[in-house]
Amino acid sequence: MTLKQQLTDDMKAAMKSGDKQRLGVIRLVNAAIKQREVDERIELDDAAVLAVLEKMVKQRKDSVSQYEAAQREDLAAIERDEIVVIEHYLPEKLGEAEILSAIEAAIAQTGATGPADMGKLMGVLKPKLAGQADMGQVSALVKKALAG
Repeated sequence: MTLKQQLTDDMKAAMKSGDKQRLGVIRLVNAAIKQREVDERIELDDAAVLAVLEKMVKQRKDSVSQYEAAQREDLAAIERDEIVVIEHYLPEKLGEAEILSAIEAAIAQTGATGPADMGKLMGVLKPKLAGQADMGQVSALVKKALAG
């Protein structure tokens, strides 16, 4: 079952059970996916849907930090609830050791030797780790690996 189909099935289940909060978040996700499909005139595959979901989580995390800075805990709580629903559709996050082993494998594959090869290395890692790791963390670990 594709991720889009799972979202549609979960939306129907949320409608039947009367879970308005979950239903609203899934509708937002579906709207974001549909918007990207219309804008780019393509049918999104699971990897592209994961990218949309990650972007939505990142936006909500940014919102949470801004709401907390403005002392609006009520709005921050809403965003946190949405993050929980969206993260349900993302794969399990990898630990630092697993990310490091993926970086080592990519270095062996590309023959990267120094910081100048970072772009090439990230190009190999990004599709492999999409949805499974925070790319900011991966980037920092790659810099560390190439510097040392």
